[in-house]
Amino acid sequence: MNTLITGRVWVVGDSVTTDAMYPAFAMKLPVPEAARHVFYELRPGWTGQVRPGDLVVAGRNFGLGSSRPVAALFRELGVAALVAEEFNSLFLRNCVNHGLPALTVPGVTAAFTDGDTARLDFAEGWVENTATGTRLRGSALPPLVLDILAAGGILPKLAREGYAPVPQR
Repeated sequence: MNTLITGRVWVVGDSVTTDAMYPAFAMKLPVPEAARHVFYELRPGWTGQVRPGDLVVAGRNFGLGSSRPVAALFRELGVAALVAEEFNSLFLRNCVNHGLPALTVPGVTAAFTDGDTARLDFAEGWVENTATGTRLRGSALPPLVLDILAAGGILPKLAREGYAPVPQR
C-alpha cells in the first residue's frame, strides 16, 4: 500500500455522529444507493460533489453514536482517507476493518478549508496543506493496521492468509 495520499479536502466539524453520516432510512438500501445519502442533513448535496480520491477532514469525536457501518459508504464514494482531530474508537475500528485509512492529527481542522489539497502519510503520521505548506504531526499507523489497509480490510486480509469464513448456524 502506498502510505502517501494526496487529495481534495472536505471539512466537517466536531462530534459528527454516525447517525448524521448514515441516516436511518438509508440503512435499508443497498450500499451503492445508501452511499448517496452520506451527510444527508449535515451537508445536503455533498455526495454529488465528492470525487474518488477526496479526503474528509474532521474535528474531535468524529464517528460518535450508534456505530453505523459508515466506512463502507465512504469507500463506495471513493473517499481515499479520513483525517480527524479525534475518532470514536469503534468508528476507527470500523474504518480499518473496511480498509479505509483514518489518521488522527490534533488541530487538523484549523489547517484546512473545503477544496484545499492535502498530502498525508499514514506510515509517518503527518498531513500537509499543499498550498500553505503547513504540516501537522499525528499518530503514525502501526504496521499491522497498514497491512490490513493494504489488503483492503480485515476480511480480504484474512482471506489472503488462507482463513476460511466461519459457517453461520
